[in-house]
Amino acid sequence: MATAGRWRWLPSSLFGQLMLVLGAGLLLAQLLSAAINVAERDRLVSGNFGLQPAQRIADVVTLLDRLGESERERVVAIFNLPPLVLSLHDQPRVPTASAQGWRAGMFTARLQAALGDKRPVRVVEAREGFADLPRSLPPGSLAATHEAMHGPGVGMMGRGPGAGMMAGSLPVLRIEVQLHDGRWARFDAELPTVPDALPWRLVLTLAVLLAAMLLLSYVAVRWVVRPLHVLAGAADALGQDLERAPLPEDGPREVRQAARAFNTMQQRLSGFINDRRRVLTALSHDLKTPLTRLRLRTELLDDDELRERFEADLREMETMVAQTLEFMRGLGQNAPRVPLDVNGLLATLKADSAAMGRTLRTEGQAATPYVADASLLKRALGNLVDNACTHGSGATIKVQDSAERLELQVLDDGPGIPESQLEQVFEPFFRLEASRSRATGGTGLGLGIARNIARSHGGDLVLRNRREGGLAAVLTLPRRGVESL
Repeated sequence: MATAGRWRWLPSSLFGQLMLVLGAGLLLAQLLSAAINVAERDRLVSGNFGLQPAQRIADVVTLLDRLGESERERVVAIFNLPPLVLSLHDQPRVPTASAQGWRAGMFTARLQAALGDKRPVRVVEAREGFADLPRSLPPGSLAATHEAMHGPGVGMMGRGPGAGMMAGSLPVLRIEVQLHDGRWARFDAELPTVPDALPWRLVLTLAVLLAAMLLLSYVAVRWVVRPLHVLAGAADALGQDLERAPLPEDGPREVRQAARAFNTMQQRLSGFINDRRRVLTALSHDLKTPLTRLRLRTELLDDDELRERFEADLREMETMVAQTLEFMRGLGQNAPRVPLDVNGLLATLKADSAAMGRTLRTEGQAATPYVADASLLKRALGNLVDNACTHGSGATIKVQDSAERLELQVLDDGPGIPESQLEQVFEPFFRLEASRSRATGGTGLGLGIARNIARSHGGDLVLRNRREGGLAAVLTLPRRGVESL
C-alpha cells in the first residue's frame, strides 16, 4: 500500500506510462545534448581566446620597432580608439606580478608566441574599461576630428548601443610590451564577449526537436495501444454475446496473432455452449416421457397420502429440471433488447406479489427506460423478490438511477447470510439449509440465474448484509446511452 501511495502520481493507463517514459527520455537526451554542445563551444572559444588581438598587437609592435619617433606618433593617433587603444610610455605602469587570471595568463602566452622573442610583456585585466584612458588626442587625428564633431565621451559608434565604447563600460586587457629602444607600448584591448551559457537559438532548436519527437511518440504510442483497447472491449463484450462478430485479423504481426487467438477462443467457447445447449435440450425432451409416465401411475394409486407425496416429488423434480435447463441454456442471450419501462416492470411485479399474498414495496423511480431483455430482467427481479419473501416478511425494491448506471436494491428483513457465504450462495445447487428441503431452500439456482442475467447485460449482482438486519441484493446495470421515450 505504501508503494502504491508513493507512485500514485504516475498515469494508470499504458498510453500515459509510455508517453511519460518516452517524454522523460527525450527530455534527458536533449538536455545532455545541449550540455555537450555548450561544453564543446566553450572549449573552442577558450582554445581560440585572444589569437586575433595578440597577432594584431604583435604586428603593431613589429611596426613600431621599425619606425622613428614622428612616425610612431602618427601610428599612436590611428590606434587611439577602441577596441584597441595604443599609447607609448617611458616606464611600465603595469606591475610585474599582475598577470593573474586565466584570461590574462592565456593572452600573455598567445602574445609571446606571436612576438616570437622573449621581450618583457605585462598583462592585467582592468574592470574599469576605457574610462581612465588619457584623452589627449593629437590634433588632426581621426579621433580628435570625431570628438570635435560629436563632443567628448561619444565613441566612433555614435550614440547608439556602441556609444559606451569610449566611455568604457566593458572590461579590457591592459598589455605593455617593451620596444627595442626601451620604451613601452601600452595596448588597451577589449576582452572578447563571453557567449551566453545556453544560446536561445540552441534552446529553440532543442525545443522544436523535442516537440517533434513527442508528437511522433504520441502517434506511435496511440498506434500501438489502440489494438489493446479493441481487444479489451471485445473481451468485455464476449461475456454478453458469444455470437458477436470476430475481431479483424489485420495490423502488425503481434496484433494479428492476438486477434487470431481471441477469435479461436471465441469459436471454441461458442461451440462448447452450443453443444451443451443441444444436449440439455435433448435431455429435457427425453425427461418429459418418464415424468409423464410417473404422473399417470401416481394418479392410479389408491392411497391418497402416498399419491400426494409422489405428486409433490414429481412437481419438485419438474421444477428442478426446468430451472436447471434454464440456468444451463445461457438464459437466451441472443434475444433482442429494447428500451424497457423499468417503472412499469416494477408495478407488474408489485401486482403479481399482491395476488400471491406477498408484500412488495418500491422506493424511487427510474428516470429513463433501460435497454434490456424484458423477460430476462423480470425473471432476475422475480427471483430476488421470491428469495426476499421466502426469508423475510416481505420485500422492498429501492431504485437509484443516474446517467452512468441503474441500481435496483431488493431488501428484506430476514436473518441475512454469513459473510463467508455471500459469494458461495451464487453457486448452482448451493443452499444454506442443511436439510436441503425444497420447501425451505428451493433448488439453489435462483440467485445464480439472476447474476447471470445481470452480467449478460454488462452489470452485476452482489449481496450485502444490512446493518438494521436482513439482506440487500444489489443489482447494478450500466447505462448504454438510452434516451428518454
